[in-house]
Amino acid sequence: MKASDIMTKDVATIRGSATVAEAALLMKERGWRSLIVDRRNEQDAYGIITETDIVYKVIAFGKDPHTIRVHEVMTKPCIVINPDLSVEYVARLFADNDLLRAPVIQSGLLGIISVSDILTKSKFIEHPLTSTLEKDLQDAIQNANAICTEKGPGARECAAAWDVVDALETELAHHRSQRIAKTVYEEYCEEFPEVMSARMFDNLCSG
Repeated sequence: MKASDIMTKDVATIRGSATVAEAALLMKERGWRSLIVDRRNEQDAYGIITETDIVYKVIAFGKDPHTIRVHEVMTKPCIVINPDLSVEYVARLFADNDLLRAPVIQSGLLGIISVSDILTKSKFIEHPLTSTLEKDLQDAIQNANAICTEKGPGARECAAAWDVVDALETELAHHRSQRIAKTVYEEYCEEFPEVMSARMFDNLCSG
């Protein structure tokens, strides 16, 4: 699943010059926990103001929300999510940056995604990424072996098939935080060293 599959499309922007009181009222009326702060122009960055910002930076210090402006407590620029990013990488981005929510942007504002969206709308329980990658890897290995048997270990098609295997194996190792002692491709090359020369030749031609 991608970010665009689980994001909340019901999102609105607020001006940086608006008061915190106006932002809080809009959040309360719409049941939102954050607002995206609009850009001043196309070269400007989006910002975000959350209920936490209001509680921690305004209410906690007894400041008047009618005089404090959004731009004084917002986060800008905020981390944005590409709508095509997989949910697992959205979760990793949230974890690495201690985020609870972030806008989904591509050319313009498309929506907002939160940890609640990741938890309740994704299919991580039914289809964990590592299980999916493991299946894809096994399928790719079978496909590579079949192609190399048909075309020959020295064929470019064989080398291209092992490129797919390498990519999947690397991705799986990354998600498992594991180091690959010996790749499936390296094991294959021990038996059929000619596939390595074909792959090196293809890389030289493409480079």
